[in-house]
Amino acid sequence: MRIPPLYRSPSWQRFFAGTAVGGVISWCIFIYIYGVWLEEHTALIKSQTQNIVDLREEKKIWQEEYKEMNKRSIEQLTVQKINVKIANAEKYRLDSLSVLETEDSVKDDISMMLAKDMDTVYKSKELLKKIIHNKTVKINDKRYKLQVKEIVIYTTLTIQLEISFDK
Repeated sequence: MRIPPLYRSPSWQRFFAGTAVGGVISWCIFIYIYGVWLEEHTALIKSQTQNIVDLREEKKIWQEEYKEMNKRSIEQLTVQKINVKIANAEKYRLDSLSVLETEDSVKDDISMMLAKDMDTVYKSKELLKKIIHNKTVKINDKRYKLQVKEIVIYTTLTIQLEISFDK
């Protein structure tokens, strides 16, 4: 069997030469387009990678700040100070020194609530009332009984009391 002598025919030579030149040209175009496309996507990936790194750093900063704010808010949600006020001391014509001593005495009795979180103080509200109700105070040779009029629980525990004669 023999190969036909088509290589001698000029039309076939032009066809094969055109095919070879077209293949080379198309290969060059493909490589150029692929290179441009690859370069664009590489630049996009680099920018996205940098974006991810920046966002992770920003996230870390926000998380640290959030933790710090939580610590500060936990500190703020504890009882820092206790205020006791007797509302009707004028009714019994008590001197201010006696009233102040009585208020300090009540503060000393409930001082265990300092530095406690507000939830604990709120749950022990009835205990506070019982401590104050069971207290009798002797002022100017007279015995007085304290009653809780109002309790405000926040970073400052404010207790407003009324005083009355003990029976």
